[in-house]
Amino acid sequence: VGHCHPDIVKAAHEQNQLLNTNSRYLHDNLVDYAERLSKTLPEKLCIFYFLNSGSEANDLALRLARQYTKHEDVIVLDHAYHGHLTSLIDISPYKFRNLEGQKEWVHVAPVPDTYRGLYREDHEDSVTAYADEVKNIIEHAHKRGRKIAAFFVESLPSVGGQIIPPAGYFQKVAEHVHKAGGVFIADEIQVGFGRVGKHFWAFQLQGEDFIPDIVTMGKPIGNGHPLACVATTKEIAEAFAATGVEYFNTFGGNPVSCAIGLAVLDVIEKEHLQAHATEVGNFLMKTLKEQQIKHPIIGDVRGCGLFIGVDLIK
Repeated sequence: VGHCHPDIVKAAHEQNQLLNTNSRYLHDNLVDYAERLSKTLPEKLCIFYFLNSGSEANDLALRLARQYTKHEDVIVLDHAYHGHLTSLIDISPYKFRNLEGQKEWVHVAPVPDTYRGLYREDHEDSVTAYADEVKNIIEHAHKRGRKIAAFFVESLPSVGGQIIPPAGYFQKVAEHVHKAGGVFIADEIQVGFGRVGKHFWAFQLQGEDFIPDIVTMGKPIGNGHPLACVATTKEIAEAFAATGVEYFNTFGGNPVSCAIGLAVLDVIEKEHLQAHATEVGNFLMKTLKEQQIKHPIIGDVRGCGLFIGVDLIK
């Protein structure tokens, strides 16, 4: 919503003057914010955990998945980056390949990239081919006596090259993962909150019939203020609570953070920022494609809303 947006500054300042405390103390802002966020998501995703950063959100998503499924292993896409905590470096090929390498419980699937990937635009059914790669990983894991807790994916892989997965890919992957007793986690930390224009959440580009089991949010959620969120289903949250080890985060969901979160949602709505992302994104894509015709070095221009990649080639 832009640096120092007056509405955000005002919301933070006003709440700061009244009260800021940890979330053991009940405060309306927390409930109001959870309710507002829930209106942007499918009904099934109705339980919210508030945290301070995207990394914290992804770490919690991992814990939720493992507790619910009682499995350990995670499937991620190649080149993925999910955060800077130890648990997330372990599921980020972009990082672990330069550090301690791949853990036994991590499985890496090819990025569903139809420009540079294994299966390209000329493939008769790239969606099924990429989803079958995940199915094969699951089968190999099972042969080794391992069990899948989650398929963990950015709704649009960013570090991997601003990739737009072909529609239907998530549905097919979710089918294989659910069959294996795992859950589907959509990381919306880079691409949520209307950035893709057409939809509020990037996973919605896959179609209305697709709903992840867990969604993580960060970055734009607080417009630079440290705020993050995990949204999930009642079943997963109940399995997590059943341990008797309650989830607590001192500053996650504090009154100031929630006031800012509410103000961000207000601004997105009031200033029609989703439509703006579509309009500016379409203009940028159009002009980049004009450049592509002129310059052979531009191999591909791809994107949605304000999530755009220009692929330069030799």
